[in-house]
Amino acid sequence: MPTYNKLVRDRIPEIIKRTGASFNTTILSETEYIKELKKKCYEELDEYVAAGDDQDAVEELADLLELMYELAKVHGVDFHEIEKVRQEKAEKRGGFQERIFLIDTE
Repeated sequence: MPTYNKLVRDRIPEIIKRTGASFNTTILSETEYIKELKKKCYEELDEYVAAGDDQDAVEELADLLELMYELAKVHGVDFHEIEKVRQEKAEKRGGFQERIFLIDTE
């Protein structure tokens, strides 16, 4: 039996069960959950970077967004608050639309 030891989406056990396979799961503590959400962000970001086309990239971005929604909840805010902070930072420091690449400073 393959070993995964990773956070999975809520319906994955149901999907595995439908295939007839057996599996083991556990429910994470809050501290473990936050740690695993962060690890999952790296996993999904790596998958985004490796995406071969726009469709795959969008799928991985959707996974990252799902993780961001969950991380916002564990930090006690909703996603609207995250968006507000993003907008404030964009007003103060700008976004990334102009594609500016800083080489160095003196």
